[in-house]
Amino acid sequence: MPEPTLPTTDDVTTLASLKARVRDFCEERDWDRFHGAKDLAIGLVTEASEVLEHFRFQDEADIAAILGDAGRKAEIEAELADTLFFLLRFAGRYDIDLAGAFERKLAKNAVKYPVETARGSNRKYNRATLTP
Repeated sequence: MPEPTLPTTDDVTTLASLKARVRDFCEERDWDRFHGAKDLAIGLVTEASEVLEHFRFQDEADIAAILGDAGRKAEIEAELADTLFFLLRFAGRYDIDLAGAFERKLAKNAVKYPVETARGSNRKYNRATLTP
């Protein structure tokens, strides 16, 4: 009989707790003065770009190999964590309810991308009904 699977951190960690940890980390270091909206937005994009660097000019086989290599995957995880840090910091500093914003955006996207026209298509919503 296989052992029961323990919940992963994603399964038990709330956005609020992550925001609080980021806030505490930054406050302990007196970083508020460096974390205005512009600088946090720049940090977010910079870190997201560092994720992209791992995949630039790679085909699907290369990407599968990258993600299958524990060391390379750990590098990508670190870049994703950096990106999440800036996202959480921005949301925390400017009182943005990420879960609420996500739900509102998902509802808008459901209207923009109805299953009938979007299923199996990667076209933008204003092009989804056009033929190739």
